[in-house]
Amino acid sequence: MIQTAKTEPVSQHAIEDLKLQIKRLNSKAGQLKMDLHDLAEGLPQDYQKLTALAAQTYEVYRQLDELKRQLKKWEKQS
Repeated sequence: MIQTAKTEPVSQHAIEDLKLQIKRLNSKAGQLKMDLHDLAEGLPQDYQKLTALAAQTYEVYRQLDELKRQLKKWEKQS
């Protein structure tokens, strides 16, 4: 017999906390995007910083995407 995992409903408090995390990370992502844009406009000056800033920006957007997917999942469960 195959059993499906039952998921417990997510509390409204947990959803609100996740929304707050997304809001804060979204702000950080926007700032990194602007920093990356500014750095790119100034190329070739400070080109050494490009890969580190791009990697940091990528990671923040990856995390943001993950949190948004989690939020959608939780909202469907509640």
